[in-house]
Amino acid sequence: MKQSIIISKCLNAELDFHIKSFNPDKVFIIVDNITEKFCLPRISDIPSLKNAGIISICSTDNSKNINSLTHVWRSLSEQKATRYSLIINLGGGMVTDLGGFAASTFKRGLKFINIPTTLLAMVDASVGGKTGINFNGLKNEIGVFNNSDIVIIDTNFLKTLDSENICSGYAEMIKHSLISNEDIWSKLLTFDILAPNLNDLSYLLEDSIKIKEEIVKNDPYETGMRKALNFGHTIGHAFESLSMIKQSPILHGYAVAYGMICELYLCTIKVGFPIEKMRQTVNYIKHIYGIYDFSCDDYEVLYELMKHDKKNTANTINFTLLENIGKVKINFTASKEDIFESFDFIREGL
Repeated sequence: MKQSIIISKCLNAELDFHIKSFNPDKVFIIVDNITEKFCLPRISDIPSLKNAGIISICSTDNSKNINSLTHVWRSLSEQKATRYSLIINLGGGMVTDLGGFAASTFKRGLKFINIPTTLLAMVDASVGGKTGINFNGLKNEIGVFNNSDIVIIDTNFLKTLDSENICSGYAEMIKHSLISNEDIWSKLLTFDILAPNLNDLSYLLEDSIKIKEEIVKNDPYETGMRKALNFGHTIGHAFESLSMIKQSPILHGYAVAYGMICELYLCTIKVGFPIEKMRQTVNYIKHIYGIYDFSCDDYEVLYELMKHDKKNTANTINFTLLENIGKVKINFTASKEDIFESFDFIREGL
């Protein structure tokens, strides 16, 4: 199913129109405790949401689990949701991932709308149809492909974010530029994301969404070139999982940023990615995101976490690598020695 993505100029009027067009018997809004406080009031006056049921879960990625999912299912059941009900996911990637999975599975599937409230969710999580939860210590281990009926993006929500969450989303934008377009890559690496002009950022965001939208349209179930979107994630997800194991979680975008440093090193030694472009990108990432604090004692744990990645086949760790900006090579492998060298690279540099 094609996903309709709307860059909103008038959120309340557009949301009210689309809710009425679905003519649901009931409407439910899934939020976390942060978006319930700061974002829900922005849409609370919409007439078609007057009697909406509010389902709130705890914030942070630690809550993207089976317990939160069960809470959503139980709330829908107790409030008598039917197959003709509508779910609105109002929040960041955790809410759109978990809420989308709940909507996809309850009563064998309800219509749902994503309203992303973080930069990360706007550019990545809410677009493309991936839904799911973390399970058994692994990122997004359980889930389905299922597009929301509509994504409504209102960049005014970015005003509610702190710098760390803005930077987290920006990492996915850097990734999009690396896999597609040198001009956009250049613009992103010269943009001051630590003191962003939100109006200028909205234009960069729109370009980034179009990149992902085009890739997903041509490969909705990740059988081919959609794997380009995994750049930085094979190692990044391992960093993210390790941070949860250590009970010191890092934001997803930060994990992807660190993963991109390691995987750019692999790009350089495996497929000849230009060293100067690698240095420019790595230096920018280190300036914005710093360096993930891990030691050589963590290498084996990280390697084992990578072996559990969903993209692997026959116990072989698969990478998306770049020959140059916009020149993507999918289904590449790297030796354990190469991977450990990439860990040395992020910790110690060239």
